[in-house]
Amino acid sequence: MNFDRQEALVPAAAHGCARLPLADALRYRYPSRRAVVFGTRGMVATGQPLAAQAGLDILKRGGNAVDAAVATAACLTVAEPTSNGIGGDCFALVWMEKEKKLHGLNSSGPAPMLADAEALRAAGHREMSPLGWAAVTVPGAPAGWSELVRRFGKLTLAEDLAPAIAYAREGVAVSPTVSLLWRQAFEKDSRSQAVDFGEWFKTFCPEGRAPMPGEVWRSSAHAETLSRIGESGAEDFYRGELADKLEAFAQATGGWLRKADLAGFSPEWVEPISVSFRGFDVWEIPPNGHGIAALMALKILEGLKRPGERETEETYHLQIEAMKLAFADVRTFVADPRFMTCRTEDLLSDAYLEKRRALIGHEALDPTPGHPERGGTVYLAAADGEGNMVSMIQSNYMGFGSGLVVPGTGIALHNRGANFSLDPASPNVLAPCKKPYHTIIPGFLTKAGEAVGPFGVMGAFMQPQGHVQVITNLVDFTMNPQEALDAPRWQWISEKKVLLEQAVSPDIVRGLRERGHEVDVLEDSTSFGRGEMILRTASGSLAGATEPRTDGCVAVW
Repeated sequence: MNFDRQEALVPAAAHGCARLPLADALRYRYPSRRAVVFGTRGMVATGQPLAAQAGLDILKRGGNAVDAAVATAACLTVAEPTSNGIGGDCFALVWMEKEKKLHGLNSSGPAPMLADAEALRAAGHREMSPLGWAAVTVPGAPAGWSELVRRFGKLTLAEDLAPAIAYAREGVAVSPTVSLLWRQAFEKDSRSQAVDFGEWFKTFCPEGRAPMPGEVWRSSAHAETLSRIGESGAEDFYRGELADKLEAFAQATGGWLRKADLAGFSPEWVEPISVSFRGFDVWEIPPNGHGIAALMALKILEGLKRPGERETEETYHLQIEAMKLAFADVRTFVADPRFMTCRTEDLLSDAYLEKRRALIGHEALDPTPGHPERGGTVYLAAADGEGNMVSMIQSNYMGFGSGLVVPGTGIALHNRGANFSLDPASPNVLAPCKKPYHTIIPGFLTKAGEAVGPFGVMGAFMQPQGHVQVITNLVDFTMNPQEALDAPRWQWISEKKVLLEQAVSPDIVRGLRERGHEVDVLEDSTSFGRGEMILRTASGSLAGATEPRTDGCVAVW
């Protein structure tokens, strides 16, 4: 069925207005403008309006920023299942105003105890497949929600999950971008022979197709699973009946995951890592995530001459080159920190990054990793009236994930293990109880020990690139939060290949090509990330923004 010619119509309103063709929800004749949103008592920004409103409702019921973040995250599994789910991972940076401290939560799960890289190599695999059981690691999101609420929340997990349960049971009207991603997943998966997608189609495409914009999708199984997680503090998912269902499904379909893997998992509180950039401190979660790539690139850029204008060939070139050098190192060295061959502080050291900075010249580099000495997602930001702020991200990685859905539960299992290597020499090689290289990264900005606010850009390997561009927009070019998100973006792919959004000036495109960059200009902005942020102003109010590359909004109180 041709989506753009779909004839289905939104039901006529009670007052008798003309009906709107559903496909028109994805056609924009005229560009729209978004403005910064201001508030004082609370704010939630994310890529789906229903989820943002759910978080704000929790604030109004007496919850704090952490409760709002968890409520929003749970709602996103219902309202935006194309990017995340109950069977995914999550990370968070939590600023608690009374402590004047930033806390980091890593709730990404490890490979199962039965994981066997040698068996995959013996079967002829040279790299990890993104579909099927080999890519499934222990889901960390439910435990992450529970741990955040246990340590910092004001309400119970059951209270925080109540809006998501209601949405799953009663249904949500699918937003335009989510519908587009759903359709792309349906078209791809309906052609794939990699796994049995029967349960996936039953759960997410009960009408035999992806839902159109404005159509209502619901899942009573999803609602029941969220209820069990809320009532048990996530215990049911890891040690109860839901864990039994996950194990039974894995055993019946050749998976490695077992109940013992689930029972043995717990989220980790970690110390966030940071660099100073022009007087601000930029914070990320440490490895196994690749937030360190953004920090390395920013530190390389800080040692270069501060740019005068953003929309110049020189600015684009220097940012791209810094990012390429950071990624070359990160893709080589970052893994589960227990298995890394160099330390985080080595990769961020002034002496090492000075060597990397010296490699940047007039021409485009084909980046290679250096030698440091020892010494694919939804994002949300939440803030409350007490000064607490949360930067949170969760994902099933590639769209809906592995293609596997646990029967009768609504649990789509992520494919985060696809980022493992099968090279025995790699620190990121697949191994039992080991966490994979992870792409989802929440960001946070502080200055002089005070919170400025949470920010994030979704999109697999675009994420650190988005962080660098948003931060330089804010700091180097003094943009407001909405401008910083709206500005046209670049995306480094590999070697000298760079993608640019269509809004980038033709002069910049031409200049980058003359420097040796292999540039493609894309009309579709889907791969350039989708971001949100909430920043505190000098007067103490909150300034929120979410970008037009997604369906999101800023819900404010």
